[in-house]
Amino acid sequence: MIPRVLTRGEKLRISRARAALLAWFADHGRPLPWRHPNASEYEKICVEVLLQRTQARTVASLYPAFFARFPNWQAIAEAPVTDLEEMLKPVGLWRRRAVSIQGLARYAAQRDGQLPSDPVELAKIPGVGQYVSNAIQLFQHGRPRPLVDVNMARVLERYLRPRVLADIRHDPWLQAAAAWLVRFERPVAVNWAVLDHAALTCIARTPRCESCVLNRGCNWRRAARLPSS
Repeated sequence: MIPRVLTRGEKLRISRARAALLAWFADHGRPLPWRHPNASEYEKICVEVLLQRTQARTVASLYPAFFARFPNWQAIAEAPVTDLEEMLKPVGLWRRRAVSIQGLARYAAQRDGQLPSDPVELAKIPGVGQYVSNAIQLFQHGRPRPLVDVNMARVLERYLRPRVLADIRHDPWLQAAAAWLVRFERPVAVNWAVLDHAALTCIARTPRCESCVLNRGCNWRRAARLPSS
């Protein structure tokens, strides 16, 4: 059986990977609009709702029109849900997303945009699951929380070892590995670095191992007997 705890050796390897990914990100990070210095907490949190099961370039193409139409939580809260659905059609699952983002917006608008920092309280908000909860803690409260999706999971599992449970939200080893990855003074940059690495290098079907900054220590590359750089 694969152990579920994060070992001391894995912590060391993750720390090394973090440093390599941040150095790579400085030169290769994607210039997405929500990463601009002027992007607000509101925009960053909304974007994370939209990014679930959707590619970043799709959300980036929608970004200017969406935030021109909905510049704050109040605008989303008061909008007819049909307006939201129409705006969200390009990102797919628009009915579900419209309900989720409006539920969050109504809660936030009643509190001047201030959302709880406690995960237990966040879980009570409509439309807030583990991923969005972590995004709120990360962007509004400055806590080192990982944006764990299938992309971050893929990087960690290839580099280290597979998770035990099918659901990434509940696998204790994967969650511990992701938490250790972002346990750093720049958790936002670490999250963006690993997600960009997953999108540009450690892609799902044909990973570009020859140009990967992690390939010398990657267990998946070793198992596949691919050459390192």
